Amino acid sequence: MLILSRKVNESIVIDGRIIVKVVRVDGDQIKLGIQAPRDIPVHRQEVYDEIQRTNQEALTHKGQPLPRLAAKTSLPKPAFPGDTSSTPPPSTP
Repeated sequence: MLILSRKVNESIVIDGRIIVKVVRVDGDQIKLGIQAPRDIPVHRQEVYDEIQRTNQEALTHKGQPLPRLAAKTSLPKPAFPGDTSSTPPPSTP
């Protein structure tokens, strides 16, 4: 683990794409600002752990089996050659 010292308004850069800036220090709390591309998810550790646990549970949880699809039934034959509809053409007077 890399440990760095930073003061308020100082930053670190990760991979040239993520900037972590110390915004404020309030007693024993440090406020960080994180600037990252939208395609990089940024989570607090406890949220990340919960996402991982939920995903793992979804992979291993056996739920209700999905219903089986009905067997394919054949469509009625066309009324005349070239007709692809299942209804006959209207009669002419």
